[in-house]
Amino acid sequence: MSERVSHASGPSRVGRAVLVQLVGWPSTLGAAWGTLVLVFLLNLALFGAIHDNEPSPQTGALASIYIITFVGAISSINQVFPFTLSLSLIRRTFYTAFALLQVGQALLFGVLLTLCKLVEDVTGGWGLNLTFFGLGFLDQDNPLLQILVYTVPFVVLGFWGSFIALVYQRWHLPGVYVLAIVKILAVGLPIVLITWQRWWDEIGRWIVDQPSLSLVAGWPLVIGVAMAGAGYLTIRRATP
Repeated sequence: MSERVSHASGPSRVGRAVLVQLVGWPSTLGAAWGTLVLVFLLNLALFGAIHDNEPSPQTGALASIYIITFVGAISSINQVFPFTLSLSLIRRTFYTAFALLQVGQALLFGVLLTLCKLVEDVTGGWGLNLTFFGLGFLDQDNPLLQILVYTVPFVVLGFWGSFIALVYQRWHLPGVYVLAIVKILAVGLPIVLITWQRWWDEIGRWIVDQPSLSLVAGWPLVIGVAMAGAGYLTIRRATP
């Protein structure tokens, strides 16, 4: 009997943690898609005005929704995590709920962006041959693969932002400074080594030989899983 109660209490606690975090979700959704719609309308107006001079306009403004998602993950941890602990929810429960929401949100956003791209294709780039939701060589003929291409970067940025916020929760500003130094070294030292050994040509050929799907979904997904694991290890001793 006790095992049955214990088994039932786990999911119910995760469910409560999900509901707590969903309280601020409308503002997160509104900020992400409100910003994207505003940027899209501005691009539509801009390229509509110069359409004769720019026969096939392209824009990278789609990145705005990914940036907002990254910032939103940081804000969610900093604002909701201390509150959930005051409700006597354990850290593992909070992080499980957070991870479920991040993945669910990423998938939802991926589906919506794929639908927007389909409309863009059908309308001939909104009547202007404008490429706003298209990703160039990363575009996929299979809608499911296209959803994956849109979804994975949301997962990576969501867990990356949450990891930064959790480092702050546990070690405060000194921890963030150390994390920044580690990231600079993690990027800078390999660049120095590659330049010294003159490996850029080999690396360039390796990248060119990779399928576009692996570049935008496969390898980034590995990074996202690593960030999620790092966040889980960090939150176990985080104290707001």
